Amino acid sequence: MTLHGRDAELKELTELVGGPEGRVGVVIRGEAGVGKSALVAEAAAAASVAGMRVLRTAGAEAEQDLAYAGLHQLLHPIRAGVAGLPAPQRAALETALGLAEGPEPSAYLVGLAALTLLADTAAAKPVLVVAEDVHWLDRASADVLAFVARRIETEPIALIATLRDGSEPLLGLPLMPLGRLSDDAAAELLDSVAPRLDPMVRARVLAESAGHPLALTELPSAVADLDVLDPVLPLTERLERTFASRVATLPEATRAALLVAALNETGSIAETLAATGIVLGTSVDAEVLSPAADARLVEFAVGCVTFRHPLMRSAIPAAATLGDRRRAQLALAETVRDQPDRRAWHQARAASGPDETVAAALESAADRARRRGGAAAAIAALEQAAQLSEDPDARADRLLRAAGLAVESGRRETAERLVRDARNGPLSPRRKATASQLLSGFEDGVREDPARIGELAALARSVAADGQDDAAMRILWGAAMRCFWAEPGDPARRTLLDVAARFPADDPRLIAVAAYVAPFERGTAVLERLQVLVGAAGADPETDRYLGSASLQVGAFDLAARFSTAAVPGLRAQGQLGLLPRALAVQAWSRVRLGDLAGAAPSAAEAVRLAHETGQPFMGGLALAVQAEIAALRGEHKQANALADEAERAGLAAGARPVLATVQLARGLVALSEGRYEDAFADLRRLLDPADPAYQLALRAYCVAELTEAAVRAGQTEAMRDILAELELLAATTSAPALHIGLRYARAVLAPKETAEDLFTAALGADLSGWPAERGRVHLAFGEWLRRQRRVVESRAHLRTARETFDALGLAAWAERARRELRSAGESSPNRSPDARDRLTPHELSIAQLAAEGLTNREIGQRLYLSHRTVGTHLHRIFPKLGVSSRSELADAVKTLEGG
Repeated sequence: MTLHGRDAELKELTELVGGPEGRVGVVIRGEAGVGKSALVAEAAAAASVAGMRVLRTAGAEAEQDLAYAGLHQLLHPIRAGVAGLPAPQRAALETALGLAEGPEPSAYLVGLAALTLLADTAAAKPVLVVAEDVHWLDRASADVLAFVARRIETEPIALIATLRDGSEPLLGLPLMPLGRLSDDAAAELLDSVAPRLDPMVRARVLAESAGHPLALTELPSAVADLDVLDPVLPLTERLERTFASRVATLPEATRAALLVAALNETGSIAETLAATGIVLGTSVDAEVLSPAADARLVEFAVGCVTFRHPLMRSAIPAAATLGDRRRAQLALAETVRDQPDRRAWHQARAASGPDETVAAALESAADRARRRGGAAAAIAALEQAAQLSEDPDARADRLLRAAGLAVESGRRETAERLVRDARNGPLSPRRKATASQLLSGFEDGVREDPARIGELAALARSVAADGQDDAAMRILWGAAMRCFWAEPGDPARRTLLDVAARFPADDPRLIAVAAYVAPFERGTAVLERLQVLVGAAGADPETDRYLGSASLQVGAFDLAARFSTAAVPGLRAQGQLGLLPRALAVQAWSRVRLGDLAGAAPSAAEAVRLAHETGQPFMGGLALAVQAEIAALRGEHKQANALADEAERAGLAAGARPVLATVQLARGLVALSEGRYEDAFADLRRLLDPADPAYQLALRAYCVAELTEAAVRAGQTEAMRDILAELELLAATTSAPALHIGLRYARAVLAPKETAEDLFTAALGADLSGWPAERGRVHLAFGEWLRRQRRVVESRAHLRTARETFDALGLAAWAERARRELRSAGESSPNRSPDARDRLTPHELSIAQLAAEGLTNREIGQRLYLSHRTVGTHLHRIFPKLGVSSRSELADAVKTLEGG
């Protein structure tokens, strides 16, 4: 087949299939009939010639509400490989595709299973994935394809998709806009399909087609119908009229069969013939469709009938009467009676008014879709069920259930529309509360007015009073989370605590609620509970995530690191990629404060990536700010400033206080390292100003040491003493470790000569076993003080300990300061040689650490949601960077990196 006027596009696609590694894929975007499928056909043919395996799927409008229908079509030819997948992936994929019963699978585990299956297939033979009409793919399948597309850059896999103009881009791939043909190319195409047209007709067809390939191909056969060439009608409608006029000339039985085929989502000839027989009241065979094939409307494949173009398929029901469409839908429903989901949808499309029986069937279909992980399909089924509901309460419940699923899957506009529809009818107090609570689930309410927190507190109290404890607890938790991101004021916090007091004390969410709402007032009680529960960490990842967050709020960064580290593997195993960046961000934030940059860097990098992928901009901003802090501590000031600026943009979008507080902390560290002490004091002091957007109730108290150092060096000791007096009052209410560690440091540094030594000794005598960076900081400050007192020999031991600690932790900025002090004390220091932290990216470091633990490439891929081939590619890059040639040598290198 010759394509006219598409040389540039063909060249790009041929290059893609000729060497897919590193190129990923492309989405061909254009209007209906512009030639997207023809281009794909040429690319697929070139791929086959090049020795690639071509796997196909195509969206169908009638299948949009059937979860994973597109993925099933894509993976069916390689289904034998499912048995070789790791057990969690195999179970998730089999459940999603309806091949086995099981708990609701995580969409990300399904995506990882598809990625692994495709990568295993590509290991034997490169693969081209073709996904046509992705605007009609069911959402679950589109999400899987997007997941795969983000992770095949090192695989011998290419992905070509087609998308109609005006549709939302779903796959995240580069777009190839496909426009109409030039005048010369249009003339060449028309002459090739209709070489003997009358010159006047030829000129009119060229003018009316305006370079549209399908029009140039199809309109010549309809030149006798002047209405078809009516320039007032949109071209698509003119083409549909062309196809409809072609159908009108066919025998009645053929028209009935075509209508059934157009409404049948599978293309099965057997189903089409059976349903046609029901419509006509007599059995028919495949010959009934032969006139349609002769009219170039349909084509036959093994067991299937397909329309030559989607516009042909849509034209037939549009031209049919309502009664004809209803009879065809009911016939299809009867034909697929052993497939309850499809039967329910065909019955729904045939319904002429409320029908509770069909509504209940759709609700059951939604439950099955949900169990397979098809949230979008479940939402659609529930919404349709609501439209058919006879009882107003049932209608409201179904709409609110659908809205809840939309919130869980991050579809804000859908959730808002469904809640609005529910509110258009009568709602009971409980349903009103549910509707109010649902829309607060997005972005932890960061973009909402902080006054909303008080409203949610009152709502939680009201719902609890009605006996709806679980719903009230969810509302309470959502309100408490807002106290982290925003500042609601004391009255709202007090109301939340009052409501929390109504619940059983053994709910771990209550510990986190207390920590978020009153981190100092309730800090000691929270810490006591955390210290008891840490022994059971690892039993439940969701509980560990709550407790990790609570630990951070009350300044127990060592506990926060332990709980979040325990939560991460379980969240990975469950495919909870929405929660995973939250646990990773807490893990990274805490580890940085403990000085564990080697552990914090890969966690922060992964949190940034996953937050972006799961649509959590503020959590991504927080992780970016942590990356800025890491860069500052490593002495990478330019990178630290760039990361801080990027994080600040994310935080300022809605005044996300923890993001802005961490940004100021990173900037303060950079300024300290560069000797800009007045700037450092100004940057860090912002955290303590309630009028500043960087003020965050808990985090403001956990940078006392940095603030003190900046104040002393900037000549702001009196101002710092005033700040210290306020913080001492705060410390009297809580045992928060980070606050007390910082205060012990500040007391020593600000103390007069007569008491300083005792205070430094007291600071070192405290239990800092889990806080090596803080211990190193006290040694550095004590050594500096001793040298200033001309006790040079005594100072060297402390300065040497500080240097060794900071070198081991990778805190380059502080290590360099310790070296300078040692030189001033008359002792030289060996230069620190670069280690893995300097040579590897955070992503590579994460892979190296897991490989050093003895995990296989496949196991690492399961942890990080990558294919095992991608892991292998990264390890091939890592080995020479570290100067190793085996995994045992890698383990030694990583052990050295981690101070082992």
